[in-house]
Amino acid sequence: MDRSEEGGMLAPDRFAPRLADVSLDDLQRAGFCGLIVDLDNTLVGFGETELCREHLAWVRDAQTRGFAVVMVSNNFTERVTAIAAQLGVACVPNALKPLPFGFLRALRCLRLARAQVVVVGDQLFTDVLGAKLCGLYTILTEPIEPKDFPVTRFFRFFERIALPGRRV
Repeated sequence: MDRSEEGGMLAPDRFAPRLADVSLDDLQRAGFCGLIVDLDNTLVGFGETELCREHLAWVRDAQTRGFAVVMVSNNFTERVTAIAAQLGVACVPNALKPLPFGFLRALRCLRLARAQVVVVGDQLFTDVLGAKLCGLYTILTEPIEPKDFPVTRFFRFFERIALPGRRV
């Protein structure tokens, strides 16, 4: 069953412990060929600049399989473009998630139909809600680490209420 039917705009379609745990085989079988991936606490830990080996390998594997990948982040241009360059992917910095603008820019970069695109991120009120506002499939991961932006920590409180089984 599609989780979005159960809980609406705040219901991720799937959960995964980490980005590297998202099955590219499953996504391909389901007909997805585009990925929009969040940066902080999804690809890298808060404030980190180096990708962990498993997430770097996951992105490389996705690219090898033919997935188009765009990184979308609320973070500043310099940080986002530097990490996107490490990955060899397009990026949308200063995305203002959950507003749809950043997701719509990413969709233009991907040049794919919405039904072909998956959004992977660690935040319910930015990544999932923003993606759902654009009609996109979502996978919610656990944050890489507990450290976060002050505003994000505020929203984590509400995530625990909306998703009681989550460890944030």
